[in-house]
Amino acid sequence: MTGWIVAIVSGAVAGWLGGMLYRGSGLGLLANIIVGILGAVLGYWLFGLLGIRLGSGWPGYILTAAIGAVLLLAIFNLFGKPANK
Repeated sequence: MTGWIVAIVSGAVAGWLGGMLYRGSGLGLLANIIVGILGAVLGYWLFGLLGIRLGSGWPGYILTAAIGAVLLLAIFNLFGKPANK
């Protein structure tokens, strides 16, 4: 049970940080949590491929998740914009 709570809290913090760093539109608390958790998965996967480690403990987890969230928000904004005609 505590694992889920940690994932939700760190996801919310990482999603909020990702939104602040990327300067996209505000997504709200639930979307921040989702983007943060998905960003964490993306960040850990990508950094694992590149052999990058940002440290251990909460700061490393949240920083990795926030960077992943920024990348995820950039991808969403790249493909989510309607075409101008």
